[in-house]
Amino acid sequence: MTIKVGDRLPEGTLYESTEFDSATSCPLKPQALSVSELVKGKKIVIFGVPGAFTPTCSAQHLPGYIANFDKLKAKNVDEIWCVAVNDAFVMASWGRERNAGGKVRMLADGSAEYTRKLGLELDLTAKGMGVRCQRFAMVVDNGVVTHLAVEEPGKFEVSSAEAILSHL
Repeated sequence: MTIKVGDRLPEGTLYESTEFDSATSCPLKPQALSVSELVKGKKIVIFGVPGAFTPTCSAQHLPGYIANFDKLKAKNVDEIWCVAVNDAFVMASWGRERNAGGKVRMLADGSAEYTRKLGLELDLTAKGMGVRCQRFAMVVDNGVVTHLAVEEPGKFEVSSAEAILSHL
């Protein structure tokens, strides 16, 4: 069952790597983060993408949130999260490559466990990508979903930073 407006985010774990080895430039050991602890007392915009380094995700979705960081903060958004079914090393490298640091938290759901709890999984096995996350954006206030926009397959219309700004 898909999460909906008024629901509390389910308990779960996401992973984040924010430090890099100076000699290899590789991300260091990811930290396991409790979603319920991260959302306490905060207004958060969470957007989900099918995959790091994929065309629409890299060219439009993530860059839009980075570019609109100040506008979202002005609307009392405490944090912006990008969630994908990739490992934390890939998410950290993608964030670094796109200059997301300090603006968008790059959170990994490598086994799609949290994505499944949200009911937002997308089976792309036939395209060689396995189970991924649907493209979506939500506003979460103190753990409760106040807005949810899930894209139709192949679309990028309702989950952009601009669409979320118009909602806020």
